[in-house]
Amino acid sequence: MKSIAIDGPAGAGKSTLAKALAKKLGYLYVDTGAIYRCVGLYAIEHGIAPRDIPAVEACLPKVEISLTYDESGSQRMQLCGADVTERIRTPEVSMAASAVSAIPAVRAFLLDMQRDMARRYDVIMDGRDIGTVVLPHADVKIFLTASPEARAKRRFIELQAKGDPASYEEVLRDMIKRDKDDSTRAAAPLKAAEDAVLLDTTPYSLDESIALLQKIVEEKMV
Repeated sequence: MKSIAIDGPAGAGKSTLAKALAKKLGYLYVDTGAIYRCVGLYAIEHGIAPRDIPAVEACLPKVEISLTYDESGSQRMQLCGADVTERIRTPEVSMAASAVSAIPAVRAFLLDMQRDMARRYDVIMDGRDIGTVVLPHADVKIFLTASPEARAKRRFIELQAKGDPASYEEVLRDMIKRDKDDSTRAAAPLKAAEDAVLLDTTPYSLDESIALLQKIVEEKMV
């Protein structure tokens, strides 16, 4: 099985680009960030503070997460039997996901699920530590990034389309905070793998970014 690991900060376009590339290559797309978002959502909905490590650890045996795919090939997230694909995309859940992902027990809890997908399918997997921890032997590793302002603008537009009232300033502030939290946490901090190719999409359109991503993969797969 072939595997492509795409890491990078929040709002870098990992999911959008990885999903598009997976469709072009016929690979299974796995959004690992969505898996952590499910744990964050579970904590919120059960009155558990995402940074309360003992409480989060205690709830893990009750957290049932599964991935399904609709007719278009889009990943759908199931949490304890309910489809939460849309519910996990709020700013509140984003911050909760960042908090629970810093807990070693949560990362260990989800690690086997992620690796099992790569054992069974050709995958494009995106997240924060795919190339460094989850799939250290991936065939291709890419670190995808963009300026905080560009990432915040993209996320703001997404939230506006969903009717979320968050302002651009709030989105930018949350993004900068999440960048700091993700890159300074003790457990699997956000960083580029030593053998990852860096791709900064700040100046590029979506189509240009997809083309650049595909070019990197094709060159590495030769």
